[in-house]
Amino acid sequence: MEIKITGANGYLGKLITNELENRGYKFSAISRELLYSSPQKLSNELAGSIAVINLAGAPVLRRWSKKNREVIYNSRVKTAQNIVSAVNLLPNELRPKRIITASAIGVYKSDKLHDENSVDFDPGFLGNLVRDWESVWKKLPENISMTIFRIAVVLGSKAVTVKMMALPFKLGIGGKIGNGKQPFPFIHEKDVSEAFLKALDNKLSPGIYNLAAPGQITNEDFTKAFASTLRRPALFRVPAFVLKAFYGEAAGLLTNSPAVIPAKLLEAGFEFKFPTIEAVLKDIL
Repeated sequence: MEIKITGANGYLGKLITNELENRGYKFSAISRELLYSSPQKLSNELAGSIAVINLAGAPVLRRWSKKNREVIYNSRVKTAQNIVSAVNLLPNELRPKRIITASAIGVYKSDKLHDENSVDFDPGFLGNLVRDWESVWKKLPENISMTIFRIAVVLGSKAVTVKMMALPFKLGIGGKIGNGKQPFPFIHEKDVSEAFLKALDNKLSPGIYNLAAPGQITNEDFTKAFASTLRRPALFRVPAFVLKAFYGEAAGLLTNSPAVIPAKLLEAGFEFKFPTIEAVLKDIL
């Protein structure tokens, strides 16, 4: 039986499919066209699969115009609704046994510390988006194992965050964002794929998990560690108003963040290969 994957061509999708291939899993990608098609067509594709890994979602760091909000929202909520409807159309014996989905720490209110029990949610566009996204999965049949990973900033050599920062720092013009005091929750890409694979192998109980490294740092801490790893200075600062002018409301993704604790992963005995920002950056830069 196969594993079905949405968003397989994205950064996380490539990361996880590579790991599945390395470990000998049988899997196939669900196309964007099929994901947005009728639940009946999608159910035919899902029939008999052992699991679904959902990584669908348009990039969030862009101006939140009305059109972009719709794209960002539908790429998560509408696609999740289609998957749930498709699964519910199938007889029990043909339904996937488990579904594992990406979510986001953006559900939490910024500048506060949250574990998975926190209900102190962001009241804005992103917080509402994530709550709507996650609530869709509650309509799955009760006998399907459901795992939701609220993912922090993923760091890897090909990650957008790292590629955006590397050149300015190498040129000696890198620096913190705003006052640098905002939390910077992070996770190494290898720890992301390991968590998804453990959920797939039923080594994690169903539920919601914060997928973030256990270390608590600020943007300023990250900036200093990034510069130190590259042996370059970090003398400059990107003012918040510059980001606001470029990204609009979405600039808050860079200037404000929640702090998160991966309490449930730690309780489950999950071993982070890269628990500190220094370990992460040493590996990827």
